[in-house]
Amino acid sequence: MLREHAEQLLAEGKKMVRKIGVVCWAVLIFAAASHTATAGDLVYTPVNPSFGGNPLNSSHLFAIANAQRDATASDADDGLSGGSSIGGGGGGAGNSQADLFVSQLQGRLLSALASQVTEAIFGENPQDSGTVTFGDTSVTFSRTLDSIRLTIVNGADGTVTDIVVPQLVTSSLN
Repeated sequence: MLREHAEQLLAEGKKMVRKIGVVCWAVLIFAAASHTATAGDLVYTPVNPSFGGNPLNSSHLFAIANAQRDATASDADDGLSGGSSIGGGGGGAGNSQADLFVSQLQGRLLSALASQVTEAIFGENPQDSGTVTFGDTSVTFSRTLDSIRLTIVNGADGTVTDIVVPQLVTSSLN
């Protein structure tokens, strides 16, 4: 009888150990699952240095952009310059630099002409009408109560451009 009782206690002990083992495994799995379930906030970090990304990415992104860039009309050889102006190589490099200089010089001269016209219309001694001539280009202006009319005549090719700009009219009520 004592032996049977001991065997029964031993069997119950083994069952208890199995239950404790299952409970321990369940607790361990739950702890692992709950640990992986917690996560931090997602934070966006831009790649492009133009938008706050790492500046070391710029050369890589530039190389990718150049590889994907489609050819444009300025890349094509027009037969006049002796080669493509992209890259500065070949016989067209001198011409492209000269063309760039002429273009910039024309822009500066036309800006000076625009300054003269603006000064004549709005300066210290404003005029109601007049003509400003600069080389082959003449700009005739006339001011009315509600607008300013500009007529630009290019003497080289005879092109005429008319521009009408509304004039700001303010009234004060006293």
